[in-house]
Amino acid sequence: MPARQKGPLSGLKVIELAHIMAGPVCGLMLADMGADVVKVEKVPGGDDARRFVPPLIEDQPAAYMMMNRNKRGIALDLKTEAGKQAVRRLLEGADVVIENYRMGTMEKLGLGYEELRKINPGLIYCEISGFGRTGPYADRGGFDLIAQGMSGLMSITGEGEGRPPVKVGAPVTDITAGIIAAMGVLAAYTSRLKTGEGQKVDTSLFEAGIVHTYWQSAICFATGETPQPIGSAHPLNAPYQAFPTQDGWINIGAANQANWERLLKAIEAPQLNNDPRFSSNASRMTNLPALVEILNPIFQTRTTSDWLARLEAVGLPAGPVLTIPEMHRDPQALARGVITEVEHSTLGPVKTIGLPIAFSGTPGGPQSGAPVYGEHTAEVLREAGYSDAEIAAMLASGAAIATATS
Repeated sequence: MPARQKGPLSGLKVIELAHIMAGPVCGLMLADMGADVVKVEKVPGGDDARRFVPPLIEDQPAAYMMMNRNKRGIALDLKTEAGKQAVRRLLEGADVVIENYRMGTMEKLGLGYEELRKINPGLIYCEISGFGRTGPYADRGGFDLIAQGMSGLMSITGEGEGRPPVKVGAPVTDITAGIIAAMGVLAAYTSRLKTGEGQKVDTSLFEAGIVHTYWQSAICFATGETPQPIGSAHPLNAPYQAFPTQDGWINIGAANQANWERLLKAIEAPQLNNDPRFSSNASRMTNLPALVEILNPIFQTRTTSDWLARLEAVGLPAGPVLTIPEMHRDPQALARGVITEVEHSTLGPVKTIGLPIAFSGTPGGPQSGAPVYGEHTAEVLREAGYSDAEIAAMLASGAAIATATS
């Protein structure tokens, strides 16, 4: 394994047969924690995320670079026997494979779980799909937008009655499915340490969306009612939402009685606690429109920074609504290393998002930029036992592609 990889998963060998986002997020999480992740890209063209342009950073697609830093990359034509054989050889010595192809694709390539477990019984075989590999929708393709709609997320996101459905701005089911998959892989790896046996790990964008409805599903199970979109407000606590200030927006987290009373102290309105419409959380939820009508003009009397100072002084959780560039400059984000830089092989230093976990004894995080198409093809094939002559033959036949630096 390359010496550049460090973290609690150092020594774990992962083959990523995945593209665009959910699968690459899984690989990204494992790579940032120290795994040696080898990304296998298709010939021709590579990962479809390479064509998500603009934007470009010089000649490299920004979206692809974000999802694939900290990995090594090879390019193989899996329609050729030589390409398929190369993947099989890589998987003989791998701990994990990640794939997010349509149902049946891996089996058609001779790379299904039942085939691979014959050559590597300890292999952890992670599948990420639109709807999971079982059930009536198993054969369907899926994207984040589809999963957000079918999981119920779009029905609870947005401003409410009379407004069109709204999806979460980020591709939340893709990202969450990748994180859940990484969690499943590590659980299966822990099991393998005890038993020596690998297993399949199967999750989906659909299920990843559903787990985001914990609160709303709890309400529906208990009452039979259909939860509705309520903007930035909370379905169970009030006031817990965004309010306009003199120069922007602020989020207020008065999610219990103690924080409600802290809020009243900060806004100098203790009389609201004597109003039966607002004296308890239940009454505040019932009368939320009236409460918002009272609080909006109060918050508009001061700037966001003024309010943040006042609210912090009384111990009430609050925060500004930042833009993405503002978040990138935030001192807490910088201090935690979640905004960082990696060295790209052709571009030099490139900004990226770091590992959102801090390990005290085995720190991980991004250590290299995303691979140029075919950057590590020769290197990885040599590690798998291929001779220079065999590699040259694969390159000449088009079964593999390598960059000049590979």
